[in-house]
Amino acid sequence: MSRSAAEQAEIEMAKRLKKKQVVDERIAKATEERGVTILLTGNGKGKSSSAFGTMARALGHGHKATVVQFIKGRKETGEQLFFGQHPQVDFHVMGHGFTWETRNPELEKQAAEQAWEVAKRALADPEVHFVLLDELTYMYKYGYLEVNDLVTALAARPAHQNVMMTGRTAPRELLDSVDTHSKIANERHAFEGGVKAQPGIEW
Repeated sequence: MSRSAAEQAEIEMAKRLKKKQVVDERIAKATEERGVTILLTGNGKGKSSSAFGTMARALGHGHKATVVQFIKGRKETGEQLFFGQHPQVDFHVMGHGFTWETRNPELEKQAAEQAWEVAKRALADPEVHFVLLDELTYMYKYGYLEVNDLVTALAARPAHQNVMMTGRTAPRELLDSVDTHSKIANERHAFEGGVKAQPGIEW
């Protein structure tokens, strides 16, 4: 015997109320107030874009931010042109381009070490609410930096400070230490279909 429309609506409402109760209980249990660490990995497009979008959200609340880009540096990106002039953003482009372009590991290691010194200062600064370490994880893949130094700095940072990090892969020590880890998959990319990379989309 089929249910009437009123009975079906009542069942759906009961499901929604039950789901709301579960969500409300989770919200009630989340009482800890502190900054979080967020890691974005995966082969899909959008890791840096997501991180900069989150930083824009922080800036909307009047927070002070620091950006350290560990690879980009051979051409100005849209995010650098836009956020680099923002009075609440301390923007550092520290890289020398991608490894497959420069082919100079020693130069890249020096740049990584210099970038890390800037990042360490930001991670220790109580006036900085949001730190973005863009394309950081490549530094551990190529052995330019020590991941334990990062994990230690993250643990010792000011309690209110939020940190976002990006890169395709990450060492297990970092994966195990962060509060939030999102992995972006690549289902399809315009470049694979022959579409040329363009400003405003790729940089």
